[in-house]
Amino acid sequence: MSKPEFLSFSSSELMPQEEVLEVQKSRQKLQIGIPAETCLQEKRMPLTPDAVQLLSEHGHEVIIETEAGKDAHYSDKDYSEAGAKIVYSAKEVFEADMIIKVEPPSEAEIDLMKKGQTLISALQLKTRQKKYFKSLMKKGVTALSFENIEDEDGIVPVVRSMSEIAGNTSILIAAEYLSNANDGKGFLLGGVSGVPPTEVVIIGAGTVGTFAARTALGLGANVKVFDRSLSKLRRLQSQLNNIPIYTCVIQPKILEKALMRCDVAIGAIRSESGRTPCVVTEDMVRNMKAGSVIVDVSIDQGGCFESSDLTSHDEPIFRKFDIIHYCVPNIASRVSRTASFSLSNIMAPILLSIGEVGGIDEMLHLHRHVRKGLYLYKGNLTSKGIGEWFDLPYAEGDLLFE
Repeated sequence: MSKPEFLSFSSSELMPQEEVLEVQKSRQKLQIGIPAETCLQEKRMPLTPDAVQLLSEHGHEVIIETEAGKDAHYSDKDYSEAGAKIVYSAKEVFEADMIIKVEPPSEAEIDLMKKGQTLISALQLKTRQKKYFKSLMKKGVTALSFENIEDEDGIVPVVRSMSEIAGNTSILIAAEYLSNANDGKGFLLGGVSGVPPTEVVIIGAGTVGTFAARTALGLGANVKVFDRSLSKLRRLQSQLNNIPIYTCVIQPKILEKALMRCDVAIGAIRSESGRTPCVVTEDMVRNMKAGSVIVDVSIDQGGCFESSDLTSHDEPIFRKFDIIHYCVPNIASRVSRTASFSLSNIMAPILLSIGEVGGIDEMLHLHRHVRKGLYLYKGNLTSKGIGEWFDLPYAEGDLLFE
């Protein structure tokens, strides 16, 4: 019978040892730069003075280019009193470690960026070119698109928030162009006693369609909602507290009859990838009542009306077949102050969290939902979709931080 084997320990190994704990990262002071938007259509600000004050009270520095908030009706004085530093050139702003803006940076702005900077802005992938990504990669920046950042529930808060604004605003725009004030046919969008209510057709039952329907119903209009998805139509009815409302899966003949009778048509279909499907033909538009109003919210993805053409905030409408067409992308900029509040409510907590955890690297490591917005990390492309679309080398972000 073999003798049992015993493990031997030295006296030092038997002594109590110190426990090794992870060293928590210390809070990081952020230096945030907000340049003035160079795109003429963009009037929103990513941070309001209230958000700047909150960040300043937590020890962060905010640098803002003079008159950056003018179109959202925020003065330099508003930001200065909130604790921001006002500078008089974009070059000074781009000296900051982190750049926050609404529109993607222009070529001139990318030239001002420095190695190791962090950029948080919209991406608007469908309007980007390969050169844009190569320029940012060359600069060695870390870039996040805020329209892809998710919250803890998997919702994309910026897209949802701007869609809510676009849905509400689309009905108010239609009401404006139905009235005599803009050479409309003199209708009140809604209903009064003894007068037939306005007929509104909404194509798309997503967030834009839901909020458009809610606003139109609140004004007293008759509303019909069409969508290709039955589940979206059911969800819309549920979100409207099961108020009786006409809903229908898109069928060309039924849709055409509804459009012939309507006074307002809202295009609210959103494509997950590529161009928005064109579900309303020119013949359908031609058969609509003269003076009716089309608001094509889907125009930023090509539009769901065949007769739609891109317009601007300066010249927002055109007439075709005697139908008023409003086809301005970025409708949220029409109500820039409300949109700025909404953006700021999303961005400020993210920035505070970045400071609390010790910087953008720690934030990306700890929070996968924020990582959803990452497309460049220190000059390396991390988005599979962008890499395959533009034939650029990439390494998926999750692999870098897991």
